[in-house]
Amino acid sequence: MTRRCFVAGGLLGAVAVAAGAFGAHGLKDMLEAAGQAANWDTAFRYALMHAVAILACGIPMGLGERSRRLQGLAAACFILGTLIFSGCLAALALSGIRVLGAIVPIGGVLLIAGWLLVTAAGLLATPARP
Repeated sequence: MTRRCFVAGGLLGAVAVAAGAFGAHGLKDMLEAAGQAANWDTAFRYALMHAVAILACGIPMGLGERSRRLQGLAAACFILGTLIFSGCLAALALSGIRVLGAIVPIGGVLLIAGWLLVTAAGLLATPARP
């Protein structure tokens, strides 16, 4: 799980920074004219934020087996949630297809679930013994 989280988090972070910069420079006029600059900004701000969360899920912490499983599920929720949330917002910003906005909350629910799974992993963690 550690390797997958670092690969996914690293790639997502790189894409978020590149897409954010592209939106701010290469697509700025188009996004502003369409009234979609805020959607683009939100999509990649959330993507970058969750890239860091995915990286954190990959740090082995000796939490115990149940906690490690929850940590892995949290990472999966962050990855899928970010792809849906940020992907649909970005696609909406580029295409103006409003139905994509109806899919965005599914990604948001997955992101919230990921944070709750991180919380559960912490609560179920077995303390390290000296």
